[in-house]
Amino acid sequence: MLDRFYLIVDRVDWLRRLLPCGLRLAQLRIKSDDEAVLRSEIAAARDLCAAAGAQLIVNDHWRLAIDAGCDFIHLGQEDLDAADIAAIRRAGLKLGVSTHNESELDRALSCEPDYVALGPVFPTTVKQMTIGPQGIEPVKRWRKALGRRPLVAIGGITLERAPAILAAGADSLALITDVLGAPDPEARARQWIAATR
Repeated sequence: MLDRFYLIVDRVDWLRRLLPCGLRLAQLRIKSDDEAVLRSEIAAARDLCAAAGAQLIVNDHWRLAIDAGCDFIHLGQEDLDAADIAAIRRAGLKLGVSTHNESELDRALSCEPDYVALGPVFPTTVKQMTIGPQGIEPVKRWRKALGRRPLVAIGGITLERAPAILAAGADSLALITDVLGAPDPEARARQWIAATR
């Protein structure tokens, strides 16, 4: 099972700050084409998370995750086009896949993922989306479709919205802005940890 509090960070410095707060699950999502930077950040994140007993999920860069000996990768729908799922599985990596509608859910399930993410549940400012906010109802539908497979909700999630999303069937809540954009990210991370454990 995934921890209920799933933090997405864009650089390893966030892990240095927030792992000591008790963070158990983090995704490293770096948008860079500089392979040396990526390799360095992924290796540092792997080591920091291992030392803290936290789960690291690497976004997109599945080849580098394999090379670094990581154990979890997350792919968006566009990333599935270029990913070698068989190679990912041969390397022993677990797999999470993003979805936004039923056809993407079907595609994700064909990859036998270890979890499926649905979003955006609420409006988000983190990235431009061609799909509007999903709301709570799709969370309930995805929950039924996934059976025992974990469901991660993402997009516009706050502590105030968390109870309704969890009640609808999400197992884990992925967020960025509510923690990283807070005046005191460490204090906000501790609030999330207290609320979800």
